[in-house]
Amino acid sequence: MDDSYSNISSTQLLGSVPAVVGEENKNTNYEVPEANMQTFPPNNGGAGGGSRQGYQTLGSPTEGFEQQPANNWRGVFNVASYQQYFNVDTDIVVNRLMSSLYPFTGDFFSKIDANPDLYGLIWISTTLVFVLASLGNCGTYLMEKHTSSSTSWSFDVNYINVAASVIYGYAILVPLAYYFLIQYMGSHASLVRFWCLWGYSLFVFIVSSFLLLVPVEFLRWVIILIAGTVSSCFVALNLRSYIEGNDLTILVVASFFLQMALAVFIKAWFFP
Repeated sequence: MDDSYSNISSTQLLGSVPAVVGEENKNTNYEVPEANMQTFPPNNGGAGGGSRQGYQTLGSPTEGFEQQPANNWRGVFNVASYQQYFNVDTDIVVNRLMSSLYPFTGDFFSKIDANPDLYGLIWISTTLVFVLASLGNCGTYLMEKHTSSSTSWSFDVNYINVAASVIYGYAILVPLAYYFLIQYMGSHASLVRFWCLWGYSLFVFIVSSFLLLVPVEFLRWVIILIAGTVSSCFVALNLRSYIEGNDLTILVVASFFLQMALAVFIKAWFFP
């Protein structure tokens, strides 16, 4: 006993008695467990309840973050904001053009619901402006030549100014007016879808303009009345299906006669 106590070093006599560690544990390497880093997102739930998310492991985003839709709007004066309204291919445009020539189905809004476009509005309106200006001069010349052989060719530049003012003004302002009227009356409305509808409704007038070159006044009126009826029914029937369930019949009837008035104006001014 005296010999065992005499082997203790002087440093171990001060303070508490150290624990005895076995020789087999001196060379054992201690492995540190892997740390799992965790992030604590801000609590969006209110004090009164709501959905509250706990912590999550790093690198595994929440389900709500994955399903958050991207906002493509970058400002009024940024061209990239309007790119989504021109994301259509040739097959889609042709399908919508053909739908405007078969107006009695009334399902145009269901076809464009997922992807309304402004390509038809701009392209069809611009094409119609140049078609009316050029063919209107040709039709007037052919009509005058049919009655008087001494008539000489002359191009009236005023046709371009009138066509641009009337067509662009009609295609932009009339859907805009309907948008505010329907919103004012308490119904939901989409301005882009209205522009899309009225834009494609003008396609039939491009086709009929070529037929209006026939220098027969009676046939001209028959052609423009048929074209006006197709365009009017296309707008009115689709507008009725869009606002179905609301007593807005007066707006549907007004849209029909507005399209007919445009058809009569095209005939009277550009193909007199």
